[in-house]
Amino acid sequence: MNQIYPSPTFQVESIPALEIHHLDKSFTVAGRELKVLAGVDLSVKIGEFVTIVGASGCGKSTLLRLILGLDLDYSGDILVDGEHVRRPGLDRSIVFQDHRLLPWLTVEGNVAAALRRSSLSRAAKKETVREHLELVGLTSFSKAYPAHLSGGMAQRVAIARALVNRPRFLLLDEPLGALDALTRLKLQDELKRIVQREGTTALLVTHDVDEAVHLGHRIVVMQPHPGRIATILSIPEQARQDRSSHEFIRLRDKVLGLLAVGAGACQTKERTVA
Repeated sequence: MNQIYPSPTFQVESIPALEIHHLDKSFTVAGRELKVLAGVDLSVKIGEFVTIVGASGCGKSTLLRLILGLDLDYSGDILVDGEHVRRPGLDRSIVFQDHRLLPWLTVEGNVAAALRRSSLSRAAKKETVREHLELVGLTSFSKAYPAHLSGGMAQRVAIARALVNRPRFLLLDEPLGALDALTRLKLQDELKRIVQREGTTALLVTHDVDEAVHLGHRIVVMQPHPGRIATILSIPEQARQDRSSHEFIRLRDKVLGLLAVGAGACQTKERTVA
């Protein structure tokens, strides 16, 4: 798809937008406590794109739910702009692997549905929906229904819906995981452009290491049982821009190696900067 906007100029700021301190989370399963997250510490800067990788069961999706405010039963601290997360809010939005569009609404109706709690006037809401459909390249499909969209188009509608309230944080839980390889590659570039254009702080959970290197300013590598941060790697801009570069291949191989390491080797919670 041709880009609608010129290359973005938004820069990551040094101010922390999200701070997580000593986060522990457990579930009760069959009468026994199962620890899902242990001692998670993470700081994310304004405008930063952080990708999170790790084996199944390391608590990646659970972490997003806690940041979103859907589950408050944990110990530790989650702060957004210095304030503790107490509930879901319009400052945080999420896109799931399943687009979850309402089949009885058109494309513009699905995006507009996210503005139900907005204080904007009717005219302002209509203009905001139009702007975000343009942002994801779906202006000409505004009257189409989800059944008439491809998987990639449906996910772009979901992204527009998540961004229409102009949230401070965009949380992404495997949003491209169900797409075919070619569509996924195209949408990775679209997602990077859209996030940069909006100046949104983004956290992406993915099992695709190439995707994590291509999109992230930093990669958080997690280990399971219980879920914890093993390593955080910074991604040079050259690696983010060129998938064939030496830096990209080096970092991809490094992350793959870290994911193959046994849990016992990661107990030190090393912080590594590439």
